[in-house]
Amino acid sequence: MAAPAPYSGRGEQIMKPFNNLVKCTLAVMGVMLVAAAGLDAPARAQSTPTIFQATLQEPGQLTAEISTEDLEGILARGDTPVLDVRSPLEYAIAHIPGAINIPEQEVARIMQLYFGLNAKIVLTCNGPFCGKSKRTSEQLILAGYPSANITRYQLGIPVWRALGNTVQTDLAGFLHILRHDHTAVFVDARTPQEFASGTLRCAVNIQAGEATAANDDGRLPKWDKGARVVVFANGPAAAKQVASEIAKKAYWNSSYFGGSLLDLRRAEVFDIESEGPCPGPN
Repeated sequence: MAAPAPYSGRGEQIMKPFNNLVKCTLAVMGVMLVAAAGLDAPARAQSTPTIFQATLQEPGQLTAEISTEDLEGILARGDTPVLDVRSPLEYAIAHIPGAINIPEQEVARIMQLYFGLNAKIVLTCNGPFCGKSKRTSEQLILAGYPSANITRYQLGIPVWRALGNTVQTDLAGFLHILRHDHTAVFVDARTPQEFASGTLRCAVNIQAGEATAANDDGRLPKWDKGARVVVFANGPAAAKQVASEIAKKAYWNSSYFGGSLLDLRRAEVFDIESEGPCPGPN
């Protein structure tokens, strides 16, 4: 299968999500600067948090926030459920790995699954300006959960991505992107031999350790860092490794497929005829 031509960029098509990401990141940085301004120089040198330790510090909230560093620790330990309260499709397209989807309208389901009032829960949604996690936390408090047990990663998926972390795409999200986002770049992270034997239309082949080369040689959209990039492989571990490396090249809108190649074949993904030319010059 012939490899697609190098990517040429899409500019205006991603400006809206890019602007939202910039707003989220600037909001976090602004909170850090305000906090730092109240400290003298020696104290500031010792106690100013890094951006990974920052929160919005919004006044008047019923529940506390946690930082990105806190969330990473919680996910690594697996001792507290992290609930993504966005819609199922938003979650399927991209979510923080390890987060569980329960939409905000299903508070009763949260209470059924985590029924002990001593249960600890972390809520997250779509960033600093997303009200879903706040509203859900308020409903849980009204239902009798102690406020100390309900926390929010209010920075959400936009700041998680902005800090160089990758996210997961599920099968429903993969299919939605394939059918509706004809500017997306799909990365097949299997071996060159497997790639040559047949792959997704327009996919490019990028192996672990090749993100820098792919950024320079046109396999990745160097001039369009907000382009959607979805990595798939024989299994999620290999896809996640490549997606993580791509995210570190500033492709904040990148993700990896959380299933296997067999899952894609069963869904007849390789038989779907996407419309229009492949991203990049013809």
